[in-house]
Amino acid sequence: MNVLITGADRGLGLALTEKMLTQGFTVFAGQYLSSWGELEKLAAIYPDTLKIISLDVASDASFIEAAKQVSNHTDKLDAIIGSAAIHGWNDDVVAEFTDTQMMTTVYNVNTIGNVRLVEHFLPLLKNGTTRKICFVSSEAGSTAESTRETHFWYTMTKTALNHYAKILHNRLRKEDFKFRLYHPGWMKSYMHGEFINDVATYEPSEAANFAFSYFFTDVVNEDELVLYTFDKKIMAF
Repeated sequence: MNVLITGADRGLGLALTEKMLTQGFTVFAGQYLSSWGELEKLAAIYPDTLKIISLDVASDASFIEAAKQVSNHTDKLDAIIGSAAIHGWNDDVVAEFTDTQMMTTVYNVNTIGNVRLVEHFLPLLKNGTTRKICFVSSEAGSTAESTRETHFWYTMTKTALNHYAKILHNRLRKEDFKFRLYHPGWMKSYMHGEFINDVATYEPSEAANFAFSYFFTDVVNEDELVLYTFDKKIMAF
């Protein structure tokens, strides 16, 4: 199975990449931080099945080049996974003056980055066998179950992502595309730009195991798009 994943440098994206490699997948790993080095360590172990692709999800030009790189290796993808995301900074309260420039940056990565992912790799995905489009979303994007009073930049980006997934499902399900919208739980991550979530519940490797099952092994009703959680619950969104 050929899979492309964004945000593969670290956190959930890196852990999912490693999990897929252990299962015999060929992984095209979107790398934003070439200085990080973890993907290169995996490439030394899986030289034939890990393809590192330079990819900045906030850039149209980067996606154009990435699509060319992937096409040089294969004419099909069986799944794409949108894992890249950032949280933003100074997003703690409803302030008198919101940093709209930073807010726009977060939206460009978390929401539009996934739009770019689909649009640039849909031609290869149409040639694949499973045609799966997987998004790492969050409970933060659920308007039905929201209890938060802060972090509205981030939550808005996930709400928009959820709705984008719904529109895609309405349009592409009839062409036998399959969709996964996933909340990985409270995970230790670098979403603030540094590793600060050290008190979170799950290690990235644990969250990756949950995600892998839902993306590739669980039997689901493909005609119904749901926000599925790490503990196998369906969340209204």
